[in-house]
Amino acid sequence: MTAIPATPGHDPERPTAVGRKVGLAALIMMGSIFLSRIMGLVRESVIAAVAGTDVAVDAYKVAFIVPEILNHILASGFLSVTFIPIFTRYLSDRREAEGWRVMSIVLTIFGSLLVVLIGVAILAAPQLIDLLAPGRDDPLFKSLAVRMTRIIMPAQLFFFAGGLFAAVQFTRERFFIPALAPLVYNLGIILGGVLLGGRLGMEGFAWGVLAGALAGNCLLQYYGARSVGMRYRPRWDWRHPDLRRYILLTLPLMFGLTMTFSMEIFAKLFGSYLPAGNIARIEYAIRIMMALVAFFGQAAGVAVYPFLARFAAGDRLPEMNRLLNQALRHIGLVIPFAAVAAAVRHELVFLVYQRMRFTAADTAATADILGFLLLGAVGFAGQTIVNRGFYARQNTILPTIYGSLAVLISLPVYLVGMRTMGARGIGVAIAFSAVAQVLWIYMVWNRQAQNRESFAVYGFYAKMIALAVPLFLVLVAFKHFALAAIDLTTMGGNLLVAMLVGALGTVMMVAGARLAGIEEMNAIVRTALARLTKR
Repeated sequence: MTAIPATPGHDPERPTAVGRKVGLAALIMMGSIFLSRIMGLVRESVIAAVAGTDVAVDAYKVAFIVPEILNHILASGFLSVTFIPIFTRYLSDRREAEGWRVMSIVLTIFGSLLVVLIGVAILAAPQLIDLLAPGRDDPLFKSLAVRMTRIIMPAQLFFFAGGLFAAVQFTRERFFIPALAPLVYNLGIILGGVLLGGRLGMEGFAWGVLAGALAGNCLLQYYGARSVGMRYRPRWDWRHPDLRRYILLTLPLMFGLTMTFSMEIFAKLFGSYLPAGNIARIEYAIRIMMALVAFFGQAAGVAVYPFLARFAAGDRLPEMNRLLNQALRHIGLVIPFAAVAAAVRHELVFLVYQRMRFTAADTAATADILGFLLLGAVGFAGQTIVNRGFYARQNTILPTIYGSLAVLISLPVYLVGMRTMGARGIGVAIAFSAVAQVLWIYMVWNRQAQNRESFAVYGFYAKMIALAVPLFLVLVAFKHFALAAIDLTTMGGNLLVAMLVGALGTVMMVAGARLAGIEEMNAIVRTALARLTKR
């Protein structure tokens, strides 16, 4: 493959070199995010063992709503996608000092605003909890939720600052230290619960949230940013043109309803009208589903984005389309894996959660919710890629508008689902919203970016669905008839069933991929066999 000419605005790197860098970055982020999700499951397992589905767990989950909203208002979770294009332009123009100046302005002004908002939210916590969990009037629930909300609130400042510190590392193609942030964060929560839970109950986990955010998302990322040359000092230049550019990019994200944000809010809001314990069960099921999503989607989205931004800066739209389509095809592999997970959903919930105060009834209810949530796993994985195509072109308006419309359309599904199916209906609504959003936004991208290869992506996803449906049915039948004698009341029995069903599912996926010519799956198999042969 020939090199790309080093014309103005073009990256002289070979496409194969970019591909290798994307692959390495994806590998680092995939390892980090997958480990963080595993640690997240360990965290949830500890919570389940300590408190089960007690009212204190519902209160702990609800305590995150106000911080999540504040985080969303400041677009802290979008710092990488909004700040990277701005900072990358300065690096491309060899104006690094001005890039650090802009970063200092954003951190100073928005950080100060965040401090004020945190103070207001702490004072108004009782009224906010009443507004956001209107279906619960239990005084114990409310007092616990308010107290833990106030403990968790300051962590949002650490997330905001750390997001900027991580963004500048991404622009330098440094992924390792940002990859440590979620691991340290989850470790802090686990240690907080283990060390303080005996005396403080669920409040110990809340203190762990604060400590983990400070250590992993702020201090560690500050060190990483300094190591790539960050220069920060407080600046209040309100008139800087790139501060206005940053605000214009961020405003749609502040007021839009993203997929993950709406899920976190609506799951608790509608769950508050269900009997106590259902908020906790929905959250437990979401964590298992998101572990699968993280392995396939989130890591690829974070790793691909700096390269999409680079292509966008050089106005290289065909290469953006090619990279985005390739990433989406790899993400499509989540569909058959979700089918396997759905077949062993009861066993997964048992293995992760059922001990001490988490009962068999909790396992059955959580597994039912998980089965419906897994229908939307591909949506959550896909949105990590599709939205970033728009963000790389500094267009945050279109994905926000269409994403928000998809969320609003899903509201009746939440309402009807909650009333007719209870917590399982909320799982259906979450899955529907996720798939509807990513499909709609991808269609908009294809029209805007003239993505002529999108039909091949749709065809690939049709193949994945055609593989997943019979895979699920065969695995359920295999478990029901061939493994019926195994005792599913023990840890060993559930582990054995999960392993046997997983092994059969893997063989069927490999065979199906070979027959259908699914190169992405075949490449994974070849890589795995090559490594085994080398060893």
